[in-house]
Amino acid sequence: MREIMYRDAIREALDEEMERDENVLLLGEDVAFIGGNFKTSVGLYEKYGDLRVKDTPISEAGFVGMGVGMALTGLRPVVELMFSDFLLVSADQVINQMSKIRYMSGGQATVPMVIRAPIGAGRSSAAQHSQSMQAIVSQFPGMKVVLPSTAQEAKGLLKSAIRDDNPVVFFEHKMEYTNKFDIDDGIELIPIGKADIKRAGEDITIVATSSLVMKALKAAEKLEAEGISCEIVDLRSVVPLDRETIIASVKKTGRLLIADEAYERCGIGAEIAANVMEDVFYWLDAPIARIATPNVPLPFSPALEFPIIPSEDKILEKARALVAPTA
Repeated sequence: MREIMYRDAIREALDEEMERDENVLLLGEDVAFIGGNFKTSVGLYEKYGDLRVKDTPISEAGFVGMGVGMALTGLRPVVELMFSDFLLVSADQVINQMSKIRYMSGGQATVPMVIRAPIGAGRSSAAQHSQSMQAIVSQFPGMKVVLPSTAQEAKGLLKSAIRDDNPVVFFEHKMEYTNKFDIDDGIELIPIGKADIKRAGEDITIVATSSLVMKALKAAEKLEAEGISCEIVDLRSVVPLDRETIIASVKKTGRLLIADEAYERCGIGAEIAANVMEDVFYWLDAPIARIATPNVPLPFSPALEFPIIPSEDKILEKARALVAPTA
């Protein structure tokens, strides 16, 4: 085991995959000369050169489309967007091209392409640079949607995403980039579509994504002191969704709380609740609950921003309320 920053785990995954396969390349705004907006590609330009680490113009539709074209010719582009909000600028390329081509060609063409994009609030970056877009892209078939929580997940899942013959949208939480985690170099790849039980418990299942996994773990420690045992499921990906792990956990605990930072309306929490309800209904001791961002634009002011972000305290309070009626 060794300690590493989340952003450095991503850089290591990129470096190792680029060294392993000359068809892997990186493109996006500021990925070369300054090493990425959040310093996730520092040193790669110097090592692999201008043809494989390419700074692009400020035109997401243009360079995402270029990535699609590269993937169709046999390359494996990793396209970095500065913020997940900018997926909407390239929506036609992502939703109508990247995700559909394999199906529309009857499998004759593949698009082995990764889009990396930071999500989340907490930096007071205002309404156009703080959103979490995982629910939006998850609605459209043809691409995988991944949300790594720790440095281990970031590295192992990114390596798997780069090797995947299907397009993958890879969401990294911007508040995790400089956080340090223990990482096991013995784990080379983490399969996409398999959730991980980060903490076993008996009283309530908390399914969380991205940075909310760590917040859920901290809340679980406090709840343990109150006699409440929480099982924490790190979803890792929402497409594919590991519903079997969720169902098995809820059948054991009898309660389900889903925590995801995207907007509440039409969000990940609602989808998971509907998806597993038929299989867990008769095991539930309380209604399924969810924690998400309220349906308002993300404020610029920290005094307004932080109260609406899903937090450790909100997870703690909601979990406590779910268990309390039958405790």
